[in-house]
Amino acid sequence: MVPTLKIPKNALKENGFVNAYSSDVERDIQSYPGCIYLLFRPDDIPKFREFLDDEYERTKSIIEDYDYDEGFVVVVYKLNPRYSKDFDLVKKGKYSKTSSEFQAVFPKVIKIMKNGLHRDEISLQYRIFNKTEDMIDYWKDKIGIDWDDDFEVWDGYDEEKEVLRISQLKQLV
Repeated sequence: MVPTLKIPKNALKENGFVNAYSSDVERDIQSYPGCIYLLFRPDDIPKFREFLDDEYERTKSIIEDYDYDEGFVVVVYKLNPRYSKDFDLVKKGKYSKTSSEFQAVFPKVIKIMKNGLHRDEISLQYRIFNKTEDMIDYWKDKIGIDWDDDFEVWDGYDEEKEVLRISQLKQLV
């Protein structure tokens, strides 16, 4: 869902982007429906503040930003209502049923860097949206069933896995 925010990928990477979440269960105030919570852990706070200032100028979608201990920062964005049906389909695990406009926001090809070299590869999102043969074969082999065209090639959306739990995350770092 992050690509729908139109934040340049390198800006996310350069500013310590960790992950995106549907809510923050440890936040004292209300959660924001129809929003996405981006978690950052920036190395360079002045650079991150500049990025955040630029984001506030670039978009009206930011609801708020707040800090946690140990250098974590959360930025809450309102999701684009243009894609609300698509977001609902994703939450229902119906990835291939999302609109072509929504799917076009995600890259078809990504660059994989390894040992200073890169190669182009079809993105996971493209493969999921389009139920590519390699994904179908993966599931056939994994669960040993005959494929039905109604099946999706990715696990369903699990809200529990999409929630920010900062205290658990801090234990990992």
